[in-house]
Amino acid sequence: MAGCENCPKHPTQPPARYVAPKREVPLTGILNVDKPPGLTSHDVVDVIRRVTGQRKVGHAGTLDPMATGVLLVCLGQATRVAEYLMAGRKRYRATIILGRTTDTYDAEGQVVASGGRTDFERDELDQALAAFVGPIEQVPPAYSAIKRDGQPMYRLARQGQAVELEPRPVEIHEAVLLDWASPALVIEVECSSGTYIRSLAHDLGQALGSGAHLGALVRLRSGHFRLEDAASLARVEEAFEHGQGERYLLPMDEALLDWPAVVVGAGDARRIAQGQAIYEGLSQDDGGSSSLWRAYSLDGEFLAIMSYDPQTGAWQPKKVFASG
Repeated sequence: MAGCENCPKHPTQPPARYVAPKREVPLTGILNVDKPPGLTSHDVVDVIRRVTGQRKVGHAGTLDPMATGVLLVCLGQATRVAEYLMAGRKRYRATIILGRTTDTYDAEGQVVASGGRTDFERDELDQALAAFVGPIEQVPPAYSAIKRDGQPMYRLARQGQAVELEPRPVEIHEAVLLDWASPALVIEVECSSGTYIRSLAHDLGQALGSGAHLGALVRLRSGHFRLEDAASLARVEEAFEHGQGERYLLPMDEALLDWPAVVVGAGDARRIAQGQAIYEGLSQDDGGSSSLWRAYSLDGEFLAIMSYDPQTGAWQPKKVFASG
């Protein structure tokens, strides 16, 4: 019988959440999740931990709770390549609201200024955006996850402490105005790792003299992982509950496909698996500008990330994934 509201005989119970048993053999791979609004990136990690039954789970590149789109979740050994995933270019679609500034630089903050101009011509917006394209110095928002003395800045800001952050070098590779209907403009931005789109929205408002804040944000791409290929968190959760979640797991070397690769023989494969350097079979010149390579065994097992030591001529395993 269905529960009756406020009925002690038939109390309404929230649906039980599926919790997977502890996994004996940990999963390894990357999930391309379309993060829903309202959850932190850590909330998504907690969901994946719950439905997979393993603790070794992390994300590669934080999205604010209001943001949606590509969030890469790494499981098992793949957590060791998260740093390379985070280093890739990002592409976003952002809605920026002119005429109003907030303390967090987005729609969730307190309004600190309003009434700014919002009657811009499209050409004015194009010119203002163009000034941000290229290498720039950007000050992160005070309400950010950047830490000072182990404390995230947003926590210090909420405590009323003065938060001053130094400008950091980032690069905006492209910023295109897609739509303009006062007071909201929609842009697509391709940028380097570490770029804050909230800061870009705020700085654009300052440049225009109108004030601005970020109204909505979607991450369209992280590295070569695209939103079109992402699965909703609900779909991933349901798949794991029915024992089918592994179909969404991508191999961890998907994070490194832009790097050169080499296949080594059985002897070198054993040495690499044991963390030993090898001296043959690779040429630094073959890798172009890359100083890191992917090494595979003859049967296709991803063995390690290799780095070159020009002083010894040795290729040293930087991170080993094969068992020794």
